[in-house]
Amino acid sequence: MALKSTIYKADCQISDMDRGYYQTHNLTIALHPSETEERMMARLLAFVINAEERLQFTKGLSTDDEPELWQKSLTDDIELWIDVGMPDDKRIRKASNRADKVIIYTYGGRNSVWWNQIQHKLERFKNLTVINLPKEATDQLAPMVKRTMQLQISIQDGQIWVSDDQNTATIMPETWLN
Repeated sequence: MALKSTIYKADCQISDMDRGYYQTHNLTIALHPSETEERMMARLLAFVINAEERLQFTKGLSTDDEPELWQKSLTDDIELWIDVGMPDDKRIRKASNRADKVIIYTYGGRNSVWWNQIQHKLERFKNLTVINLPKEATDQLAPMVKRTMQLQISIQDGQIWVSDDQNTATIMPETWLN
């Protein structure tokens, strides 16, 4: 019998001073059985950083043809493709051909090895951005993981503050490719 995803709810009050975006998003996030909570929070952070009305979570790990998040136009064209983790260059090429803009968010401690191996292959993609979420940053999010989360997020000068009723995390994403 296949294991089912665990459902999390996150009410995110986003104040993004860098983009002038102030909105509350009530998100439902499925934690795939093979996914860690750290990865789920990296997906949530990727949503928060790029929050827009049409940005949405996809089936993610359960399908190879979709990213973690995407934003589609009204004509169903993919405007933004967001992957989380360390995809191979074939997946990145496919995403770059299908979407106007592609962003990869890496996280955890082993991603610098991936980056050193793949960096030279990615420089040809002009619509690609690679952003690293440092391990210390994603570790700060761990105490906030609950089945129902109330999060306040502030973004200013590229720095992100995430807080709930008991914890605060300060995150400074590192742009590896832009």
